[in-house]
Amino acid sequence: MKVYFWDVLPYGKHFDEYTADRYLPYPLPKRHFDPEIAARSYAEHLAAWEELDRLGFDGVGLNEHHTTPHGLMDSPNLIAAAAAQRTKTLKFITLGNLLPIRHPLQVAEDIAMADCLSHGRMLPGFARGNTREYWAYNVPPAESRGRFEEAFEIILKAWTEEVFSYEGKYWSFKDISIWPRPFQQPHPPLWVPFSGSQETIEWAAKHNLSAVVAGAPPVVEDMVTYFDRCLRGHGRTLSSDQLLLFTESYVADSKAAALREYGPYYLYFVQTLWHHGTLKPLGFPPSAKEGGANVGYLRPENRALAGLDREKIRQTNLPDVEKKVYDNQLAWGSPQEVADSLIEQAERAGANAVLLNTCNGALPHELIIEQIRRFGRDVLPKLHAHEVKRVPAAAAAAD
Repeated sequence: MKVYFWDVLPYGKHFDEYTADRYLPYPLPKRHFDPEIAARSYAEHLAAWEELDRLGFDGVGLNEHHTTPHGLMDSPNLIAAAAAQRTKTLKFITLGNLLPIRHPLQVAEDIAMADCLSHGRMLPGFARGNTREYWAYNVPPAESRGRFEEAFEIILKAWTEEVFSYEGKYWSFKDISIWPRPFQQPHPPLWVPFSGSQETIEWAAKHNLSAVVAGAPPVVEDMVTYFDRCLRGHGRTLSSDQLLLFTESYVADSKAAALREYGPYYLYFVQTLWHHGTLKPLGFPPSAKEGGANVGYLRPENRALAGLDREKIRQTNLPDVEKKVYDNQLAWGSPQEVADSLIEQAERAGANAVLLNTCNGALPHELIIEQIRRFGRDVLPKLHAHEVKRVPAAAAAAD
């Protein structure tokens, strides 16, 4: 199995004055920003990625967010290019470049440059973003899917055609040949995160992309089953190397120790930080895009588990987290417990790679480094020694 470490690179400070109400004001004015904290945050996370590289992790997951301390990676390609100069083998999976709010030619050029700088270590992913990004960039949510799909077509043409022209609804180009081109030819492996939308799954199958899957296990099973069905419609079969499971982990001496060490940071994230700029009181709609995702492919009994009820998640308290940990819904605990849980989850999904969400909130640098070392020493070898060879959904369809 391949193992990737997820890092949103949050601003390195908790805004404790807002935790009682579990509401971080949006927009968060300039007076809250300390450049020294921001500079330290970048330096500490880059150092953590060097440690990932030294210990043999396969890669780090990067993202793009705007106008929030939730994540300081406004450009995942820029930070990947910086990290490439400090690492040797670590790959950079970007989840993702937010195509509806970005200029597609610039995205194609930035990824190509970072791929050359890293000697072919970019694993670009593409996403649509959330409400906060549409608000900030003044992009109508109703245009999200059209812009996303058009931008993707342009990026592929920019990477693969000798010279290309394009006439679209949102962008038009004539006689373009970008320099540099990606180091990986004809282009790097491409990824798309599945958040539940049926249209996204169908689109990913059409283009034979690899998928990052997340959610409750029954929802993941339905996502993978539908993805396989769509791929078969294009004459393809889903393999375990085409799936990356996004999941939680935290290694400690025990489940109780994990709750003590990590619980406060996890709660700050799910109660306050994660929802910044996406909650209803400021006039944002409950769904970031076109009226909510189409989840008609899900089995009826699983539809209530799909999507993000941010108001409900915001009400999470310590007993809720404890229940998830002791029910093994969160892979927190001893090295053996974490390894067993991650292998079981990966086998169930049919994914031969995991992306570990393990440093929520503004987790202090010393705890991030310690977590990377614990996992790298006691869990990583077990996962690297295991291979998920079978996608249950694809196998069932073939029988």
